Amino acid sequence: MHSQKWHNWARSAGADPRRFATPKSVAELSAEITRAADEGLHVKCVGAGHSFTPIAVTDGVMISLDNLSGIESVVPAGESGALVTVLAGTRLHDLNPRLWDLGLAMINLGDIDAQSIAGAISTGTHGTGAQFGGLATQIRAIQLVLADGAVVDCSAEENPELFHAARLGLGAVGVIAKLTLQCANAFMMRAVEAPARFGDTMARLDDHVHGVDHFEFYWFPHTDRVLTKHNTRLPADTQARPVGAVRAYIDDELISNTIFEGVNRVATRFPAAIPRINNLSAQALSAREYVDRSYQVFASSRRVRFREMEYAVPAAALPETLREIDRWINDSGFTVAFPVEVRFAAADDIWLSTASGRDTAYVAVHQYHRRDHREYFDAVEAIAKAVDGRPHWGKMHSRTADDLRPSYPHFDEFRSARDKYDPERRFDNDYLRQVLG
Repeated sequence: MHSQKWHNWARSAGADPRRFATPKSVAELSAEITRAADEGLHVKCVGAGHSFTPIAVTDGVMISLDNLSGIESVVPAGESGALVTVLAGTRLHDLNPRLWDLGLAMINLGDIDAQSIAGAISTGTHGTGAQFGGLATQIRAIQLVLADGAVVDCSAEENPELFHAARLGLGAVGVIAKLTLQCANAFMMRAVEAPARFGDTMARLDDHVHGVDHFEFYWFPHTDRVLTKHNTRLPADTQARPVGAVRAYIDDELISNTIFEGVNRVATRFPAAIPRINNLSAQALSAREYVDRSYQVFASSRRVRFREMEYAVPAAALPETLREIDRWINDSGFTVAFPVEVRFAAADDIWLSTASGRDTAYVAVHQYHRRDHREYFDAVEAIAKAVDGRPHWGKMHSRTADDLRPSYPHFDEFRSARDKYDPERRFDNDYLRQVLG
């Protein structure tokens, strides 16, 4: 934030705002928004910049919430855990160990922990687990700063319309200052990771998805090979059996980051070699099992820069979706070096949630940042759209308000709330005009 320019982690979006602001309190945040309104400037907040879309881009005032960080209060709730109020700029990788020290944990998490809590929730970040919703389902109350600088509290009981919109609000109805989360009592997790055949995994998909708490898999295009991950929740006093230091370095740093970066550089120069590389990479995988704190099992270190698109499809449409992607790759001759990530989530009732009203499977496709992603992403988007897929709000896509509206039963309710709470479009930008109209 010390530069006059900003770009996101993926370098897929950048901004040259009129000015930056780094408020240290909710009062300062309110004053910044009031000042912007007086000057007729747009306002956007930015967390860690881990969205691939230009959702945080602005030509007006860009506000970093990094100085609004930490846990403000904890209200115990017995066997249900506790209600924890967190300042909006708190990074997940800071929040998780602090919760653990309090005997608590996030109910579910994604596989990246660099984001701010407000940014992750506002873009629809989710993890995996057929019985679990995305991060926004854990919210019980929100404090927002509105377009006129007013500070407003909302929940299912207080200002419910604003709450339903702001739980996953894309930054379109106000700036989140604080969040109250329903946290679980701390728990350990057993992780079982193993290579498998794609055909065998799909044949027993229901057993995998419903047989453990959190299941996901990575499919290596041009092959019949996958890496499966089965995670089971355990009591907090379970003896930890973490991955050994040497094995962790080899698997999670050397192979997943250093070597993978090198492989992608080679693949960029020699794309015809990618099918063979994928076969060799998949065959080199080995099984491992370990037990560790939940947040340490959920999150992975990702340092290889890439572009990503993710679509939420009805769970029943997953096999067809993957077959069509495989068919397109084979027919087109396009080569894909990154694995396709597949995760699962329970239906929820959040207006703009990609899992709103239906059990969901997530299909995420990636492309190394030095390679052109457009042909691949366009093809996958067309396949997902054909089964009423919904794009992740923080990942690359080309959808617009006109064709998103039929996919979301509460789309017009969200837009009505936006009209009410930001009638002058103080929080507007090109991306919101694209997806909301």
